[in-house]
Amino acid sequence: MSSAQLTTNFYSSSCPNVLSVIKTSVDSAISTESRMGASLLRLHFHDCFVNGCDASVLLDDTSSFTGEKTANPNSGSLRGFDVIDTIKTQVESSCAGVVSCADILAVAARDSVVKLGGPSWTVLLGRRDSTTASLSTANSDIPAPTLNLSGLISSFSNKGFNSREMVALSGSHTIGQARCTTFRDRLYNETNINTSFATSVKSNCPQSGGDNNISPLDTTSPTTFDIAYYKNLRIQRGLLHSDQQLFNGGSTDSIVTTYSTNSATFFTDFANAMVKMGNLSPLTGTNGQIRKNCRKTN
Repeated sequence: MSSAQLTTNFYSSSCPNVLSVIKTSVDSAISTESRMGASLLRLHFHDCFVNGCDASVLLDDTSSFTGEKTANPNSGSLRGFDVIDTIKTQVESSCAGVVSCADILAVAARDSVVKLGGPSWTVLLGRRDSTTASLSTANSDIPAPTLNLSGLISSFSNKGFNSREMVALSGSHTIGQARCTTFRDRLYNETNINTSFATSVKSNCPQSGGDNNISPLDTTSPTTFDIAYYKNLRIQRGLLHSDQQLFNGGSTDSIVTTYSTNSATFFTDFANAMVKMGNLSPLTGTNGQIRKNCRKTN
């Protein structure tokens, strides 16, 4: 869990312009498609929750290697790989073999949140890239949209997060979209859902078919990083089962209420939780490698 070897100025002499290169690419990608910000944030999350923040999520399958891209939480929904490729190409051209794909993911996640109106935080740097990946860990450790509150609490607790940090990180769902297949059951079978909200979403998510049709996780302001997600939970407009579990008569209701009325508190807690997540089990020193191509080991 230690991040003792990560520092703020890791590339200050070896690749001094790396942060501006990443920011320019991220801003450009989000200007082209606002949804990309959520996709890049999710890439970092799905990376860190599987054996730490080591860019394992970026590795392509080969005939002799199975990566994490076909895991249930990732298959057909994880995106933004091309944006990371573009950033990596640009970084390599200015300082070859220096900047890890894992660090690029961490910085791109932060820059995405900032671009969409959210808080900033200082990303500690110096992660190295894995030479392995784990399909089974991706399937077991990334929290599923079907989890109840107790399952969410334990899934995050397994990574060292308390309930408040879990609710703060869930605020990532103030941006982004989800596929019909992940929320159909809630739409048609759950009762703790706003009726008009359910009706409007059903038009894009029929009882059968349309599995990959997407709907915004936050219908109020889907491309702005704000507190609307929490306001929606308080009126039973959570899209995923796991979203509404955060405000459903349980132990986290009060946290949702706090965030729904105080964006400064949410922003502070979210930024702190993101720093903590970015520090999950990084490879440092001589462990791992600096991949030349984020999709494959050297």
